Amino acid sequence: MHLIKIFKNALCTFFVITIAFVNAMEEDEVEKVFKAHEVVPDVILTPPKQFLKITYENGLTVDKGADLTPTQVKSEPKVDWVAEENIYYTLIMTDPDAPTRTDPKLREVHHWLVGNIPGNAIEQGEVITAYVGSGPPEGTGLHRYVFLLYKQPSKLEFDEPRVSNRSRNNRPKFSAKKFTEKYNLGTPIAGNFYQAQWDEYVPIVHKQLSGN
Repeated sequence: MHLIKIFKNALCTFFVITIAFVNAMEEDEVEKVFKAHEVVPDVILTPPKQFLKITYENGLTVDKGADLTPTQVKSEPKVDWVAEENIYYTLIMTDPDAPTRTDPKLREVHHWLVGNIPGNAIEQGEVITAYVGSGPPEGTGLHRYVFLLYKQPSKLEFDEPRVSNRSRNNRPKFSAKKFTEKYNLGTPIAGNFYQAQWDEYVPIVHKQLSGN
């Protein structure tokens, strides 16, 4: 019995060390990717510690800045994370490259903002800005579309204007930094991003945002 107990303790220690090692490796990779694409410091100052799992139609995933097309991201994606019990979360999706990455005078244009998400049930969260996919104007090159997940200190009262998926009002000149400071959200606990440039679906996005 004594040997079995020693073996179990050793096995438990091994698993703890392994998990810590894997987490450290992912944290290093997240920091490297976010800095390589200059999401740090263009959007946030401190990178998240883990990648956020984001899946679009047909199983397409957001993967460390890889390219997706506006056609591929036209519908609201599924976002997954391991949530803590009785905790609320905020999810931000933002484009820091409007109208172009070299001249981002509209930085940032936010595409999705949901707060007071209980656990990871986004559909039960408070939609502040409804989801709209990528709509980079023709000739403006690749834009970065950044997803950031924050753990809230408690359930919050957001006094931001509500924006529908048929309106571009209040979307430009958003600041993830200022928003998270305002609501004391701290640093993101998870994040991911993709890049996209104009395709034939973009005029449909722009028409939708004009209320038509």
